[in-house]
Amino acid sequence: QVPLVESGGGSVQPGGSLRLSCVAPRMIFSTFSPLVMGWYRQAPGKERELVASINSNFATNYEDSVKGRFTISRNNSRKTVYLQMSGLRPEDTAVYYCNALTTTKEPKFNWGQGTQVTVSS
Repeated sequence: QVPLVESGGGSVQPGGSLRLSCVAPRMIFSTFSPLVMGWYRQAPGKERELVASINSNFATNYEDSVKGRFTISRNNSRKTVYLQMSGLRPEDTAVYYCNALTTTKEPKFNWGQGTQVTVSS
């Protein structure tokens, strides 16, 4: 079973905003809270890439193209990770996925279905 479920995608115009959510419904707090969590995206014809991550101390990292536009956050009591996206660009169009990262920064779990984000005028 897929342990993570993404939601919140949609279609927006350039410059618009979206908030993605990723919940771990079957995890318990003590399992979820130590995890390093990440948001990935995969555009058509491209490889999946990590765009943002947040560790157990709430320290964050971002891929250069989203810095200043995307914000990753987490609520451990809700076992949820968020990705607030603003200033969206057509090149942000992709399927967005979340996953936990291993110590070698590989995805830890099976991939979920993701959530589609489409930015176009």
